[in-house]
Amino acid sequence: MAKSTDRPVLYSEAERRRRDASPWTLVQGILAPIQFAIFLVSLGLVLRTLATGEGAALANASVVAKTIALYAIMVTGSLWEKDVFGRYLFAPAFAREDAVSMVVLALHTAYLAALATGALGTAALMLLALAAYAAYLVNAAQFLLKLRAARAERPSGSAGLVGAAR
Repeated sequence: MAKSTDRPVLYSEAERRRRDASPWTLVQGILAPIQFAIFLVSLGLVLRTLATGEGAALANASVVAKTIALYAIMVTGSLWEKDVFGRYLFAPAFAREDAVSMVVLALHTAYLAALATGALGTAALMLLALAAYAAYLVNAAQFLLKLRAARAERPSGSAGLVGAAR
């Protein structure tokens, strides 16, 4: 019988081996900090545009760059999830994170659609970007907590990589 202090295991031994062997683990570990750096620069540009009304073209370009990075991490994350858990999305260990990822993708994609169609003015576009970024921060926090949990349950002597974004 499990004690109330026992936590569910994030990875079975087989899943841990597949995770450590997957090339997508390293890709995720590289893409996650790159996406975060793009986010930080873009956030500054978006906030500047909202505050001053200047630099909209650069802010828009930065949100597009952030969205491209997001798409890249989502595609490679899905490939990672398939390697480790045998399904592209919504493996039980990452179902909540994947659900929030869908919201993040929807908001970023809505931004691209609004930008492409001219459906929103500059201020509204920047506010939509901030909404997408707020959802992204929630999702990033979810994955950082999973990374921490995965490291905590790593068997002693294990030198395997743990994906930074997955």
